Amino acid sequence: MKILYGTTNNGKFESMKRITDSLGIEIIGLNDLKQPLPKVLESGNNPLENAQIKARAYYKAFSMPVFSCDSGLYFDGLDESLQPGIYVRRVNGKELSDEEMMDYYACLAKKHGNKLIGRYRNAIYFVVNETTYFSSMDKTIETGPFILTDTPHKKRVKGFPLDSLSIDIDSGKYYYDMQKTVDQSSIEKGFRAFFENALAKIL
Repeated sequence: MKILYGTTNNGKFESMKRITDSLGIEIIGLNDLKQPLPKVLESGNNPLENAQIKARAYYKAFSMPVFSCDSGLYFDGLDESLQPGIYVRRVNGKELSDEEMMDYYACLAKKHGNKLIGRYRNAIYFVVNETTYFSSMDKTIETGPFILTDTPHKKRVKGFPLDSLSIDIDSGKYYYDMQKTVDQSSIEKGFRAFFENALAKIL
């Protein structure tokens, strides 16, 4: 079964391809289609709504099974008006560069005494056909909590600026100073279980 992953992000595509490698399906990305892509307005109020909007738009455009993912960042105890949610990179209507994001979130962490605890809530929406779909935004695909700090790690990865400000709660180590975490493995298992459940019902 060939399934389209509604993303142009090669890093995300390769990660999901690895996660689903043993499931007997072929995942392709939007970059593989060599076709004009529809403009999709991500107007949802949460990650699942955005994942649904994208998946349904790509299904309508390409008439093949497709899934899309989305995520949002949420901090414990932070005022609702300051929650990044699905707008992690957008502040006051402005799209921030990696460096601008580092500066903004470092200031936010400092303002709260480097005690802000956050987590990414992930969502996936899989459209099989006009009447069959599967979705999830449960804890099996949610990251564990981490501490946001105002002192960035020296390592930078383009497109993932907040990883340089993220500290593991249990070890007190920066994300980049750790090997693959149990949390990452757990999320991968969560996505794999999602597809196993869906495929068992449609194949």
